[in-house]
Amino acid sequence: MTAHSEPDGPRPLRAVPDPGFAGYPDWEAVYSDNAAWVYRTLFARVGNRADAEDLTAEVFLAALRPLRLTASVGEVRAYLRTTARTVLAAHWRETLGREITSIDDDIEQPPESEEAISTAPQRVADVLDALPDRYRQILELRFLQGNSIKESASELGISVANAKVLQHRALRLAAQVNDGGQS
Repeated sequence: MTAHSEPDGPRPLRAVPDPGFAGYPDWEAVYSDNAAWVYRTLFARVGNRADAEDLTAEVFLAALRPLRLTASVGEVRAYLRTTARTVLAAHWRETLGREITSIDDDIEQPPESEEAISTAPQRVADVLDALPDRYRQILELRFLQGNSIKESASELGISVANAKVLQHRALRLAAQVNDGGQS
């Protein structure tokens, strides 16, 4: 039997990489190998599961057409990282009215020390403690409990529009508090 035919008929022709090629056989393999780190990267930036899941889906949908399966694993990951940066920028532009496009190249790597892992919860608690009650409440509801903006507004007894403004102001103040604590 030849390499170009099988019992069920001929297979579609495919570019055959050299033996040292480290690529993906199909789109499912691309997704399986990369979905977790794309999700973790986006979750680290947006802080809630629902947005991170939506943005991860957007990244893969945006990459589906232009991404080539003949690209190496490294090229695929670089392209997905760039696509994630673009999708995240669009998300922040919609949500906060400003672009935040920084995605570190080493985000998929775990922190190098246990200290780096254990200080994050304390830093979050310190920042939240420094905020006025309403700001702290909206951020806790949205990002720690994973509530939607609508659910958060309902729990606080305010309109969705007011909740969005409150969240925006709380995030800006939290960023200022955090920047002040890192000097």
